[in-house]
Amino acid sequence: MWRGLFLAVGAVLGVAHAAENLSVAAAANFLPALASLHAEFAKSSPGLQVTTATGASGSLVAQITHGAPFDVFLSADLDYPRALVAAGHADAKSLTTFAFGRLVLWTARPGVEVADVVTTVRSPAVKKLAIANPATAPYGRAARQALEKFGVWADAQPKLVVGENISQTAQFVETGNADAGFVALSLLLSPPLQDRGRWRAVPAELHAPLTHGVVLTTRGAANPAAVRYLAFLRSAAAKKILRDFGYDVP
Repeated sequence: MWRGLFLAVGAVLGVAHAAENLSVAAAANFLPALASLHAEFAKSSPGLQVTTATGASGSLVAQITHGAPFDVFLSADLDYPRALVAAGHADAKSLTTFAFGRLVLWTARPGVEVADVVTTVRSPAVKKLAIANPATAPYGRAARQALEKFGVWADAQPKLVVGENISQTAQFVETGNADAGFVALSLLLSPPLQDRGRWRAVPAELHAPLTHGVVLTTRGAANPAAVRYLAFLRSAAAKKILRDFGYDVP
């Protein structure tokens, strides 16, 4: 289901203004919501061709830094877009918080309980525990912070299966390659996973806030479609879609 580090989707939205293009780089946790967001955006931008790539926020930043032609960057934190601004690869005035994510502990395996993080981590039934790469994926970083606060980071390490991004991490749990894992709530509210297994929210006070930021790249700042997309994310319609996928919104 969630295949690979990147998902490239090219779709022509509408029939007018076909020459207009928009390239969006999005953290992997946004993957389930993107189709709905872009379908809604298409109502006001007929004919716009949108191309989307998803992956770990840190990996996408590396691509943008090395010249990848993205107009908009949707990050799972604020640090990565701020780094792009500091390096001269993004427009400082465009940096905006548009959503807040939620980390959950999830299992698709019968007999594994996730009501208590400490018990789950130490359970003999949990031989493999999935986590996104804390070095590049904000949800992975949040999971490590929570495990450290619970005092079970050392217990967890021998069991860890590390995903390149949060979508791959969810795939490990979904396919049974991990007995449980820390994933984004947004993934579990998507149709393929919403009725799979059991999950428990990780208390937000146990990790740094998953504050999701959007920024226009220097290329995107000159693209009228990117400017419109940034405004769209602040609209009531976009906020409703984000709430439906488990995000809090400003």
